[in-house]
Amino acid sequence: MFVSGEATILHADLDAFYASVEQRDDPWLRGKPIVVGGGVVLAASYEAKAYGIKTAMSGRAARALCPEVISVPPRMEAYTKASRDVFAVFADTTPIVEGISIDEAFLDVSGVRRISGEPVEIAARLRRTVAREVGLPITVGVARTKFLAKVASGVAKPDGLLLVSPDAELDFLHPLPVERLWGVGKVTAAKLHAHGLRKVGDLALHSESDLVALLGAASGRHLRALALGHDPRRVRHRGRSSMGAQHALGRGPHSHESLEATLQLLVGRVCRRMRRADRLGRTVVLRLRFADYTRVTRSHTLGSPTARTDLIGDTARELLEAARPVIAERGVTLVGVAVTNLDKQGTEQLELPFDAEVPNGPPTADTECAGERRRLTHPPIDRHALDSVLDDLHGRFGAGSVTSATLLGRHHRPGVPLLPDAQP
Repeated sequence: MFVSGEATILHADLDAFYASVEQRDDPWLRGKPIVVGGGVVLAASYEAKAYGIKTAMSGRAARALCPEVISVPPRMEAYTKASRDVFAVFADTTPIVEGISIDEAFLDVSGVRRISGEPVEIAARLRRTVAREVGLPITVGVARTKFLAKVASGVAKPDGLLLVSPDAELDFLHPLPVERLWGVGKVTAAKLHAHGLRKVGDLALHSESDLVALLGAASGRHLRALALGHDPRRVRHRGRSSMGAQHALGRGPHSHESLEATLQLLVGRVCRRMRRADRLGRTVVLRLRFADYTRVTRSHTLGSPTARTDLIGDTARELLEAARPVIAERGVTLVGVAVTNLDKQGTEQLELPFDAEVPNGPPTADTECAGERRRLTHPPIDRHALDSVLDDLHGRFGAGSVTSATLLGRHHRPGVPLLPDAQP
């Protein structure tokens, strides 16, 4: 597979994304240690990270490290809007954009150099545009491969720009700790450290057979290739493969009815996003997290792709009902829903109401006699039209302007995105 010999791949990564959005929208929070989320830290500002606060840490542990830390609730709509604005800047920069989460993407700028300048100039301009038009800091790594570009952005954080020149790749890479390599987590890092392998350069000095013996065939070959700077993958423009939302519930107890209500809110949000993006989905995924922080997923694939709120909602509720025994036993602290296997809009199989009798005229006395099935006096509900009307109302007056009667009086705030997720 061909890989350019020039540094034309950008990895753009928003800095402390959720926290940065909160600080952008509330000037009082700027310069202060803040975390997004209460029970669990979903994001931490760099001021909070300076105290050792990390993502996925409990709120109690974060306060122990920094008693003056400020906790703010997540606002998914604000993060989604900011992400969409940033990806619009990416799309204006180059047509080849590979979104890998809500806040980061690879960009291939090899085809726009004649009109846009050298890759470093393009990266610098991208950073200025994001800061000016979206108001957020973003770090960009520039390199010959995707792996090196991502490592470069990690080294340059926060709010930085770093070019890895093709003739200095190993000089840049080898002094870095092995934890910088994709695929090296805590377990693998501990195993490497136990054998005296702490720097990327240490791996490069060992043969592939040595690393395979230590880590297994797949991992050993993968890390050996990365340690030598090899990464043949191209930047591939792609639409997102899934859309989802989740909501942290806290440590219950939570009634099944309240879980269903929360799930209905999440389904409504996901389906609106799908229709707005002109996408249909085939597989509905229910995600649950329990009090011991373990997670499970349940999924069901529909016969044809859809973005209808009622069909996806019915499927999600059936999955929730099937998981009822394990929920009762272990106690759920988070519920989420995602729709995967997304297709482009326009291929939905419409349904004919074969089970509905629609009379040609007004009801007659014999149709209302006891013991007989009453004939319908109105056409069946057009669910597509209903979804379209509700989408318009939500877009004009806000997500809470119209809601289901079953949700009245409830104060759920679902809105944390399921990750990893591609561009919105």
